[in-house]
Amino acid sequence: MSADSAVLSLVRELISRPSVTPDDVDCQMLLAQRLEQIGFRCETIARGGVTNLWARRGKSAPLIVFAGHTDVVPPGPRDKWDSDPFVPTERDGYLYGRGAADMKSSIAAFVVAAERFVAAHPQHEGSIALLITSDEEGPAVDGTVIVCDELKARGEQLDYCIVGEPTSGDTLGDTCKNGRRGSLSGRLTVKGIQGHVAYPHLARNPVHQLAPALAEIAATEWDRGNEYFPPTTFQVSNLRAGTGATNVVPGEAVVLFNFRFSTASTPDSLQARVHAILDKHGLEYDLDWELGGEPFLTPRGPLTDALVEAIRAETGVTAELSTTGGTSDGRFIAKICPQVIEFGPCNATIHKVNERIELAALEPLSNIYRRTLENLLLPR
Repeated sequence: MSADSAVLSLVRELISRPSVTPDDVDCQMLLAQRLEQIGFRCETIARGGVTNLWARRGKSAPLIVFAGHTDVVPPGPRDKWDSDPFVPTERDGYLYGRGAADMKSSIAAFVVAAERFVAAHPQHEGSIALLITSDEEGPAVDGTVIVCDELKARGEQLDYCIVGEPTSGDTLGDTCKNGRRGSLSGRLTVKGIQGHVAYPHLARNPVHQLAPALAEIAATEWDRGNEYFPPTTFQVSNLRAGTGATNVVPGEAVVLFNFRFSTASTPDSLQARVHAILDKHGLEYDLDWELGGEPFLTPRGPLTDALVEAIRAETGVTAELSTTGGTSDGRFIAKICPQVIEFGPCNATIHKVNERIELAALEPLSNIYRRTLENLLLPR
């Protein structure tokens, strides 16, 4: 096998396995077989139908971890795809298939990068590990989070972590994620008294009561962000009330909303401020909160410098550090690893019909991961 075909060959094998969350379909077994051949000790940590792989080579610090997921989202109607989503297909300079960009190409690039690095530097300092789950696209309760809990309990210290999420925009290497905003959702039920619209004095309209409070919440400046994060945002995602009839005052109004928040705010501070506004307006209400993920941030330092330098050396592109987008498993890893960054291929087609990755990006992607290992583990 030529060097140029190594990443492509492995990603084709991975795409051909229909590993829709939480089914791994032995993707991780395939990875473990490859990694064990170059001295990795591989361990499966399974729970709740989810498969997780922890593979480590070396015992000394620093420990550099590549993290990702073998699970993919469902492909949707097969007849909408130009080719079978689980038959990797090369067409017009692209590789098509579910998971091509999110994120089986990154995983293949991880493995090939490790193979090449170890072949060139078998006595390298430090340690290399892969943390792979089949539960990133789903509930994410039996995946990366339980591996992190296990590693913490063992006292295994992670120093650097690269999550292979597809972060690039227009071209490979233009964007890395050195943090992510947190996600805090709420379900607000405002209680009224149902009645006939012709006798409003016998009813209490929760929509009328809610409106000024909701307007104040929507107009509130929660924070101003910071060097790395934009200001925290509040958005209503659903509002419903009433029976569907035009002559009935509703008995309750239900609002679903979400905060995407920066490190300039905390879940506790946001919750307290919302409750204060609702209480000020005299509402009778119930409010249930769900913390989807806390924000994390890796300031400029050894990991960001090593990755940005590797991208520039391989592609000539100067990467931008960004904290935009949704949540990722980086939020779990950041609790046990001081430096976490996300980097992977272009994300224009992720979760879409005809998901694809440019064939010409596969080799450079693996080389960037390999160069980052060199920058962090080899004497300078």
